[in-house]
Amino acid sequence: MSTGATARDALEGEPALSSLTIDTVRELLADRKIFPGVPAELGEDTELILDSLGLVWLLHVVEERFGLVVEPTYEDIAGFTSLRRLADYLRAAQLDQTDRLDPVEGGGRHER
Repeated sequence: MSTGATARDALEGEPALSSLTIDTVRELLADRKIFPGVPAELGEDTELILDSLGLVWLLHVVEERFGLVVEPTYEDIAGFTSLRRLADYLRAAQLDQTDRLDPVEGGGRHER
């Protein structure tokens, strides 16, 4: 499967992409050329400060690799203070995207 597959592709026959984990996000932040201020040994709750260019690049890579398009608000961005909080945001966005694309099964969502 190509790395540019989306959740919609999963509905059209391709297998679903793996969930974004803390380790996955840590790996994305490991590029010292893009994220020079991020510690090499980034703990889950270590303070994290991303500049705007780094954040744009991270979101671009997340879209390319996971098919996840997110548009965080200023409040969301202010909450990206640790690896754990950033990963939690991305996982929640991934679940929300999947919910919007998945057909209704088991009565989980109701039609209006």
